[in-house]
Amino acid sequence: MIDLQAVGDVVVHGDSARVLPLLPDASFQVVYIDPPFNTGGRRDRRTLRTSADPDGGDRTGFGGRRYSTVETGRMSYPDSFEDYAGFLAPRLEEARRLLTPSGTLYVHLDWREAHYCKVLLDEIFGRNCFLNEVIWAYDYGGRARDRWPAKHDTILVYVKQMGAHLFDQDEIERIPYLAPRLVGPHKAARGKLPTDVWWHTIVSPTGLEKTGYPTQKPEGVLRRVLLPSSRPGDRVLDFFAGSGTTGAVAAALGRRFVLVDVNPQAVAVMRGRLDPATTYLDQDGRELAPPPEETG
Repeated sequence: MIDLQAVGDVVVHGDSARVLPLLPDASFQVVYIDPPFNTGGRRDRRTLRTSADPDGGDRTGFGGRRYSTVETGRMSYPDSFEDYAGFLAPRLEEARRLLTPSGTLYVHLDWREAHYCKVLLDEIFGRNCFLNEVIWAYDYGGRARDRWPAKHDTILVYVKQMGAHLFDQDEIERIPYLAPRLVGPHKAARGKLPTDVWWHTIVSPTGLEKTGYPTQKPEGVLRRVLLPSSRPGDRVLDFFAGSGTTGAVAAALGRRFVLVDVNPQAVAVMRGRLDPATTYLDQDGRELAPPPEETG
């Protein structure tokens, strides 16, 4: 068993199916997961360095100037499952065990598996514990020519006990009205509460929070998850942690966190992003040695 009181904020490198049983019951106020979307392929992201190359180069920029690009890094993981529900079900059952009586689960998916996961979550949590289907809508990326372009993700929200769950509406950050003149200056200045459709851009390719991880989610989305459903000092769990956005936002909001990921590249990104005081463990709960360049 992992003693959460002894280790504080934690990143665990390992398979969540093996790690979650090591965590004590009812330890987390919020569980947020952004599992693989089952795209049927691999998720890849390359990091490139570009430099001026007037004598050659592999691309042309503004004014016909020539540039050379060099790949400086690549992150990748498989995203294909024959039995996606079978992969998620035991982990979701553990998530329910780990939630406090007032706790909330947020499961971030896309159109491929959201409807199947809804049925699965109804079985595990009970249909009466379904709180919301949140749509995160954005407007960036490629455009399909033979269908409506898919520009949203689905976040399924379930609570451990309906009616006992925490949802502090006063903590939610307000957003501008789309038609402020229709509501008057007072309401317009105050802003409105978001609905179950969240208009929020993706992580900016040139933004400060960008890590280069293939599936990194914006901090603003995680702020909206954590603010109403947890309080300072509460503990948050993300067992498909990726780039560590959940931990970064939790720390900024005064929450504690446990992050789990099986991908060593994800753990490397989190080491560079999170507070150096964060504890790193392997999937058996033993302290993880730092990379060689961090020793000595």
